[in-house]
Amino acid sequence: MLIVRKVCVAIVVGTLGVAAAAAQGVIIERNVSLQMARVIADAAMECVPNGRAMTVAVVDRAGQLRVLLRGDGSPMYAVELARRKAYTARVFRRPSLEWAKRTEGTDLVGQRQLFDVIPLGGGMPIMVGDETIGAVGVSGSGGQQKDEDCAKGAIAKVADQLK
Repeated sequence: MLIVRKVCVAIVVGTLGVAAAAAQGVIIERNVSLQMARVIADAAMECVPNGRAMTVAVVDRAGQLRVLLRGDGSPMYAVELARRKAYTARVFRRPSLEWAKRTEGTDLVGQRQLFDVIPLGGGMPIMVGDETIGAVGVSGSGGQQKDEDCAKGAIAKVADQLK
């Protein structure tokens, strides 16, 4: 009986030690794969009305660019707008238009001074439950709300993978 108790105690202590080491060591995080980013970007480009020039950027969980598609005739600045819209949605874990409205004329207005954020609609976070794994930014679809709708629709194309 005494040997069984010692073995059980050793197993419990050993298991706790491994769990504690894992908590201090390797972190496993979900992220947007290249394939998923491409599907989202392609789906957003399908939102273009009448062949209008549009730009789409998809960033990963760190806010780093994964995919950028620039439509024919898209203005030079659209690349930066799409990327920054995606970055803003990723950083603040909410649609960029919602964040823009939330920070307008409030004590949060200082957030607008952060590097790479932009108070414009068109950025949408990519979520798995409560975890933000990336974001998509759209520029040039015909207005900020339309850009946001395109981004939201593009994420819907991969909704089955975000569970």
